[in-house]
Amino acid sequence: MDDKKKGTAAGSKARTAIGGVVIAVLAGAIGMQLARVQNGMAAEQDNSNSPSLAPITSDQPVARVNGKPITYDELARECIERHGKGVLDNLINRRLIQQACSEGGVTIAAAEVESEILRISKKFGLGKDQWEKMLETERGLTALQYRRDVVWPMLALKKLAGHEVKLTRQMLFEAYEDSYGPRVKARMMVLDNIRHAQEVWEKVRRAPDEFENYAREYSVEPNSRALGGAIPPIRRFSGADEEIRKGAFKMKTPGEISGVIQVDVNRYVILKYEGMTKKIEHDQKDVEKTLVAELREREVQKLVASTFEGLMDSARIDNLLTGDSKKARDGKVLQTGASLTTE
Repeated sequence: MDDKKKGTAAGSKARTAIGGVVIAVLAGAIGMQLARVQNGMAAEQDNSNSPSLAPITSDQPVARVNGKPITYDELARECIERHGKGVLDNLINRRLIQQACSEGGVTIAAAEVESEILRISKKFGLGKDQWEKMLETERGLTALQYRRDVVWPMLALKKLAGHEVKLTRQMLFEAYEDSYGPRVKARMMVLDNIRHAQEVWEKVRRAPDEFENYAREYSVEPNSRALGGAIPPIRRFSGADEEIRKGAFKMKTPGEISGVIQVDVNRYVILKYEGMTKKIEHDQKDVEKTLVAELREREVQKLVASTFEGLMDSARIDNLLTGDSKKARDGKVLQTGASLTTE
């Protein structure tokens, strides 16, 4: 019974983390899901168990309806119309990493890929087979796809970065405070121009008890607006925008209204202070191992993302399907006016 409970808990924890560990590494900051790893890379997996496809010509039938053929070319055009942009983006990202690895002499051994999968599965208390089965069930990733589309690119980008992440005592302190320290309980509304924000702030300042109603009426952020401005407690060092965090931790009295806080172009925030959560009592030494592991994982994801962004910034990419081109270095997108059609 205990083993069953442990397995259930581990499975639940792993499901929650799938979107983070598996997807966020590549999707959170760089928005990519690589489709394949090829060109002699060491992580290429044996695909012998997959059904082989015979070469197909563009006019070859792929189906017949009452004797009338549907050609491969018709199928291809339909696929491009429905999925072409996303698939092509994935191919572009894949090619970019392949080129960088080739130029930098970077290879990833199959054993490194297997070791990384084992490490991740153990982290969530699952065997490697269980982890891969869960990935396929929850995210539709086969074992092959997981190796070539997620784990290999992550390891490749880490090597391309050329250095390991370095953790400092300050980073560890901030992680501890965010995990176990007090957080600000507040309500928030978001306005989209400074004049309106100042007008609403005057109303709220005169009637702070009406903040919830004003948030429902004026806020342009739909999620918190529907809840009368209710938001999760604000951590001191991460999560919310830095200016929001600064404004939140300056307030001391329940019912206090912050000033108008600019967080972006045409984005202004007003907070209402409702108190603090209690600090969770823990000796930092007792949880340091867990904090270090979590912090290292987060910093690795940042390193991977910044490395990929660097590759993108230095690449000239011409997407002839959409008609977009991106210059090297400055990342500026130009309309070429010469997109491909599927007519």
